[in-house]
Amino acid sequence: MQVQLRRYRILAGQGEQFAREWGESVAQLRERHGFGVKGWLVHGSDEFVWLLEHEDPGSFEAAEAAYYASAERQAVSPDPARLIVDARKDWVTVVR
Repeated sequence: MQVQLRRYRILAGQGEQFAREWGESVAQLRERHGFGVKGWLVHGSDEFVWLLEHEDPGSFEAAEAAYYASAERQAVSPDPARLIVDARKDWVTVVR
């Protein structure tokens, strides 16, 4: 399994709105495309962190491309990504 930790800095004061929109659109759509997702809004900040998992390590990139190319993803409105100021993506390994 491949797991990616994503950390987003959200526009000031928009963290809760981002989390709500992400949960109502992106998270559900990701799951329909074969991804596992868990997300958290960091208390007292406008930082959002989430884990993106995919079972087949050889197809993560292909699944990611298919997700972004899908008509469903392109139709997401409003797109929560508009609220992201900065993003960081790191591959992580489960140790326990």
